[in-house]
This record gives sequence, structure tokens and C-alpha cells, in this order.
Amino acid sequence: MNRRTFALLTGALATIALALPSAAQELKISHQFKANTDARDKATRLFVEEVNKKDPGLKFRIYPGSSLNIKPAAQFDALQSGTLEMAVFPMSYAVGKVPEVSITIMPGTINTLEHAMRLKGTPFHKKLQEVMERNGVHLVTWWWTPGGFASKDRPIAGPDSVKGEKMRAADPTFETMLKAAGASVINIPSTEIYPSLQSGVLTSTLTSAESFVTMRIYEQTKFATVGGDYTLWFLLQPLLMSKASWDKLTPAQKKIFEEAADKSDAWFAANQHEAVKTMIDVYTKAGAKVQPLTKAQFDAWIDLAKKTSWPEFEAKSADAKELLKLITAVK
Repeated sequence: MNRRTFALLTGALATIALALPSAAQELKISHQFKANTDARDKATRLFVEEVNKKDPGLKFRIYPGSSLNIKPAAQFDALQSGTLEMAVFPMSYAVGKVPEVSITIMPGTINTLEHAMRLKGTPFHKKLQEVMERNGVHLVTWWWTPGGFASKDRPIAGPDSVKGEKMRAADPTFETMLKAAGASVINIPSTEIYPSLQSGVLTSTLTSAESFVTMRIYEQTKFATVGGDYTLWFLLQPLLMSKASWDKLTPAQKKIFEEAADKSDAWFAANQHEAVKTMIDVYTKAGAKVQPLTKAQFDAWIDLAKKTSWPEFEAKSADAKELLKLITAVK
């Protein structure tokens, strides 16, 4: 082999090495949830297992419970910069950087878990992916979490029941609806709900059924509004990947990731039905009063959302207006 041929070959190999995740490279996955207990952690492990069945050369390390020392909301900045490869991320935490992600928690747009899963692969999903990739992040999975209300002093029902409450809802547009109903709102990540209830900073909260249990919020609240046929609070909390890291995968590896995502999505959706049942059981055993929203109460919230949260969201950008149109087109 002459010197010129050797140089060309060396250069080509170096280019390939830069383009692909090496066998020695670890893809870090960060999240704030409890290891081996919370479904978001379990689904992450399932995803990794499925990927490694087909590509054992890809190495992952999961950092649960914020053990990578990145604050929950700051994970998005780390993904955008490429300093973090992957994270399980409640989408509403990114609204400060990408206001359009409020659509992933917008009251009245998701009716059931089955409805949420029907959105996968639709023009809505594709548009959301486009917006995310434009902001340096790729949506890998499609994990939707149902939730509800919990409060310290009184049951939460329709809009007239939250007047005077100090509430957390996880999203500015959602909070607009709560403010219109007479509540004051505090924007904090779910990891801060427990101490905020304990200190009196909060008197009530909205979050996922999963978090009410794994973060032991039932210890600080005596009333829960969850379950039944009418759920107001749904949030997309997917596995995200830095677009820089996603772009380094080969087409074959991307296909493996998508197939692993499909399996984790199906498992996660089934698990969330159980998460709601578990929340009801845990609150009941703790002596709390548990009730679902009635149709009249739910309808009152949706009517208020359409007058407050929806127009505020649509005004954010042309993309926001299109996302709301696309998500409401799927029944």
C-alpha cells in the first residue's frame, strides 16, 4: 500500500469513527425519577434492553433520581448543547425555550391514553418532531402520563373549587386557566412538590398519577381527584435525545431505536392504566378522600380552557396554532 492510499484509508476510517457512536462510548440517560420503581425509569431500561438485543455495541448508562447532578429542567439545555445524550423529560419543563411544547399538556386536547397513542405517527407527531429538532432535540419515545389533582384542605372538582388555592400545574398556559378560576400558581418541577406542600408554599397540585405515588405526595395531601372517565391532566414525558447524538446514529441504528421505542411505548401506555389504579389504592389506604371528575366538572374546565389556555397558546406562534389544529383533528 503506497503512502497516498494509506492516507486516504486512514482519513476515511477517522471520518467513520467520528460519525458513529463507538463501542466504548456511553450514551448517558438522565432523569429525575426513582430507579426500578417509577415506570419512566423502567421503560427506559426496557428501551435500552431492546436496543442492545440488536446492537450490543451501543453502551448506555442510566442516571436516575437526578444522580447526574443536572436539575430536571436543565436537562433540556444539556441535550441542546450535546453535553447530554439522552433524558426522560417532562415536556412542559422546556416551555421557556420552546413555548410550543405547551401543547403536550394542553387541557382538553387528550381524552384518554388510547387517544394519546393514536396521535403517534400522525401529522401532529411529525410537526412536534419538526419543532423539537429545530431546537436541537429528537423525540425518541411517546410516553404519555395521566394525572389529576391532590390537595391538603378540600376536594378539587370544577373550576369554582380552586379559588384561593396555591397550585402547581407544570405549564404556563395550563396555569392561565387555573388563574382564571381564582387560583394562584407556582411553577416548580415535580421534585419540589412534596416540600412545597409540606411548608405550605402549595396547598394543592396537579401532576402525574405515577409521581403522586413514587414521590410520596400522598403523605402531604388528603384529597385526590383522579380516575374515572374524565382526565384533565395529560403530559408527554418521553425519552429525548440530543439531535447531535441522533444524527451520529447509522440508519440501521435509528431503525433499532425506533423499534425499541415502539415496544417501550406499548408497555408504558399499559402501565399508566395501572398507575392510576395504584394512585387510587394508595390514597384510599392513606385515608384520603378520592373522587373522579364528573362530566359536568370536566366540561366546565374544558370550556374555561378554550377561553383561556387555547387562545393564549395559539398566539405564541404559527407553529403553535398549527399544533393545536393538528392535535384536535385526531379523535
